Amino acid sequence: MQLRRVAVLGGGPGGLYAARLLKLADPACEVVVHEQGDPDTTFGFGVGLAAGTQRKLEAADPDTLREIAAAGLRHNMTMRVGPAVARVVNDRLIGIARTELLAVLQRHAEKAGVELRFGTRCAAADLDADVVVAADGVSSATRENGDFGARIDVGKGLYLWCGTDFALPDAVFAPVTTEHGTFVTHAYPYSADRSTFLVETDEDTWRRAGFDVTTAALEMVPPAPDASDETSLRYLESIFAELLRGRPLIGNRTRWLRFRTVHAARWSDGNTVLLGDAAHTAHFSIGSGTKLAMEDAIVLVEQLRTAPDRATAFARYEEIRRPAVARLQELARRSRLWWESFPARMHLPVEQLMVAYMSRAGNVPLDRFARSSPDVVGPALRQYAGCRPHVDPAGGDLTGWVLGRPLTHGGRRFADRTTVPTLARIDSDLDDPWSPDGDAVVARARATDGVLLAGPATRPALLTRLDLAERVRLETGTLTAVEGPAALRDDLAVGLVSGRTDLVALIEETP
Repeated sequence: MQLRRVAVLGGGPGGLYAARLLKLADPACEVVVHEQGDPDTTFGFGVGLAAGTQRKLEAADPDTLREIAAAGLRHNMTMRVGPAVARVVNDRLIGIARTELLAVLQRHAEKAGVELRFGTRCAAADLDADVVVAADGVSSATRENGDFGARIDVGKGLYLWCGTDFALPDAVFAPVTTEHGTFVTHAYPYSADRSTFLVETDEDTWRRAGFDVTTAALEMVPPAPDASDETSLRYLESIFAELLRGRPLIGNRTRWLRFRTVHAARWSDGNTVLLGDAAHTAHFSIGSGTKLAMEDAIVLVEQLRTAPDRATAFARYEEIRRPAVARLQELARRSRLWWESFPARMHLPVEQLMVAYMSRAGNVPLDRFARSSPDVVGPALRQYAGCRPHVDPAGGDLTGWVLGRPLTHGGRRFADRTTVPTLARIDSDLDDPWSPDGDAVVARARATDGVLLAGPATRPALLTRLDLAERVRLETGTLTAVEGPAALRDDLAVGLVSGRTDLVALIEETP
């Protein structure tokens, strides 16, 4: 398809990358990026790019990836609970300053012949273009003013983004329990002298610490549009002082927020197509808006290049990208629910907690994690079973060994984890174990000597059932078992090691 003129709304990573790829694909096409901010001002700190995204960027535009990788910082990952540390080697992750990433993408866009216009606020309807790419972010005015069928789900927990003036040695997840409750940081280095430092907490803790008051003050009478919540920053740097080495936290429009998950029923309307956060978001604990937006750009440009007309290109773009986005959004939803309920797991040894973290969304199998991180999984298996594994954690029938461990609970002894006595059966098909329906299951379980949670045999339903079992187990102390298909025994095994359930009931599905 021959395009005469393309307008891109939004000068973030997704918009800039789409503009460059468009110009490379069709040098005769006029491509203009309209960004309402100025080129030297950006909010945020570091951006993370995983190995899979790097491979896609390399295939689409190796020159740009080469400069991104050179400007970024690779790092591993640690979980810290007090003095205890579990470390996972994963140096394929790249952290890069958002400002540096934008500078790289701006240079490469202009090098390809893209025109960048800053300080201009435009609406899609006002632009004379064959295609308008709306990459204007989570609060997209284009999406709100168009026929995209948008829905936004708001999370329960609260978080804020800030930074440090030094590079942490690794990405780190570290909880701190205070008189108000538990705060947990997700932090990672992105340059030689900077780190992102994100902090999450639950609403009760947030209110007990008085941050509802500081948030309201900023929202009602903001001293400046880019003001940060300095009260929260000073408190957080005091409770994370050891990890911060006594250094201050840096704000950049830093305020408490609730995560908004954007779902658009349609990604195009007329000549306008949504890209990145404007079309979809995924919780930061597993998803990256930058990743999704740049991968969107690759597919969109390819379809605009090969499709016979605009409508076909938009349809193909959405058809290709929607399944991948939906999968990541579901993983991110599970991860968000796990983090929102994180304080309930503070009793776990750090290695078991790391296994629970890695398996929280169902996308890291226990055997694969054991092969890559035996120094973490080995101790976690000993903590689970009370003895050293009889199989090599990095090989052998690890799932069989886990299922075969004995259990003593409340004076009752079980020869293995699949021998399930007669228990009160509760059938459940919840999406959110921490919802009011989940409250009702917990209340029912309290009145029993043990509960068997059953439900649909699909993998998503089983993963949610394991999360529900964890809540029941932790809040009631009752013997808890989860029923699931024998074909999903690996998921059941990692649920046992992670402390989500006491026993599992394997069922054979009829053909």
